[in-house]
Amino acid sequence: MAKKSRRKKRIPMPEATEAMNVFKFEMATELGINPAYESGYWGNIASREGGAASGHMVRRMIAEAEQSLNEHEGGFKT
Repeated sequence: MAKKSRRKKRIPMPEATEAMNVFKFEMATELGINPAYESGYWGNIASREGGAASGHMVRRMIAEAEQSLNEHEGGFKT
């Protein structure tokens, strides 16, 4: 039986990781989530709170993308 090789996930843009972490902390602060996340460890945060932070991140990114498209000619029409 052939041994499966495990590939390490490569992050295409490593600088984006830090930006997303900053954004995640910003969302958590706005939502008033348990400040224990500031240590960088999210294991003490309830799934519901972590999911709320992620959901708000996605909503904000979509809103900013739509706004950016609307500012350009032929942009997103709502």
